[in-house]
Amino acid sequence: MHRRRLAGALVVLCLLTMARVAAAADDATLFRVFLKDGSSLSSYGEFARVGDRVVFSMPTSAGPNPPLHLVNINADQIDWDKTNRYTASARATHYLNTQADNDYAALSNEIAQTLNDVALTTDPARRLEIVERARKALAEWPPNHFNYRAAEVRQMLSMLDDAIADLRASSGGDKFALNFSAFVELPPLQEPMLPPPTPQEAIEQTLRAARLSDSAAERTSLLTAALGSLDHDAPSLPSAWLDTTRRATRSELDAEVATDRVYQNLTATTLAVAQRQSKAADVRGLEQLLQRIHERDAALGARRPDAVAALLTAVKTELDAARKLRLAQDRFELRKADFHKYRVEMTDPIDLFARLAPRLEDIKALAGSTPAALASIHSVVTQIVKKATAIVPPEELKTAHALLISAAQLADNAARIRREATLAGDMARAWDASSAAAGALLLEGRARSDMQALMRAPQPR
Repeated sequence: MHRRRLAGALVVLCLLTMARVAAAADDATLFRVFLKDGSSLSSYGEFARVGDRVVFSMPTSAGPNPPLHLVNINADQIDWDKTNRYTASARATHYLNTQADNDYAALSNEIAQTLNDVALTTDPARRLEIVERARKALAEWPPNHFNYRAAEVRQMLSMLDDAIADLRASSGGDKFALNFSAFVELPPLQEPMLPPPTPQEAIEQTLRAARLSDSAAERTSLLTAALGSLDHDAPSLPSAWLDTTRRATRSELDAEVATDRVYQNLTATTLAVAQRQSKAADVRGLEQLLQRIHERDAALGARRPDAVAALLTAVKTELDAARKLRLAQDRFELRKADFHKYRVEMTDPIDLFARLAPRLEDIKALAGSTPAALASIHSVVTQIVKKATAIVPPEELKTAHALLISAAQLADNAARIRREATLAGDMARAWDASSAAAGALLLEGRARSDMQALMRAPQPR
């Protein structure tokens, strides 16, 4: 009995598989984003929700392979209940029109193979296990595949249930058993599918998206796309609607371009003023400039929030720079007397080092150094170190002050090593003296440069 039932199930399965139709060739799916006013925008493929924004590709014309435009609108403007229902329906419809037949064929082949395996199996327990596993897979298939061909699956399940009962009875078990993989039928489509937009509807949706967008660049791009579609689809559009819409769209686009130009001019002139005031450390002037930006934006209707936000950020950056410069200038004024005193005190050590430079250059170049020149270097270095050590530099100049003393001491080392090299006739030591002399000149130049920079009035960046 159970073999006849399994054979019958196999025959029915083959007949059901042969009845499937060809899948649709077009894989593109048009979703819909419904707005709270009842209108909608077409989405070519699924949309993406990122935070409080919704992003999707919208066709700006009708027909196959339409031009697409990326749309980015506020999620608060969307009727999410209807949009989600339509999305579920669109997914189901797309699946049923494209992949369902192939998936069902694969399922049919899998079940057929399973039944064939049962026919070739002699162990009753193993036969029952195979059929029960097939029954479970078959019951779980419809809910995971948008309830496709549920009637045929239900028919197969009934036949498999009879076969399972027979197998249990033949193996000495209870013919009746609770089945925990009951078939659950999904509800029908939640939202009726809409046809693809006509050329006029596609243009109206493009214009609607432009008015919803809070990005000036996106509005301009969408309006430009709408004008292109009006020209491209003109033969299929109502003439009166075409003329009115074209004039209105051109007017909107011209207004957007004019507004862009006004805000670009506001940005350019304001930044030029801000940079001048920043260099002059005019903190009050920059604070007033920020207020004037808000006033000017309000007078223009606050139509470019992104541009104004960027401008405010740039001016605030200049304001921060002006405050830092003003702080540095005020500090310099407080320290100017100490810097002047230090500059006067360091005149002799710096002048003395200048006297060493020609002799150090001779050591550096291995051009010859007389005993008197070497003795003079030692004498001058002693004076420099004595005078510099007696001077207490301002806190800011301690590093440069120590660098000058180090330069003098390195100059004395250069003279000593040159003397040793001369007495020993050692060329390698002569080169060591050259390196020491070069280092002394480098350190002195760095110390003098740092002192000058630190004692100079702060300059704008």
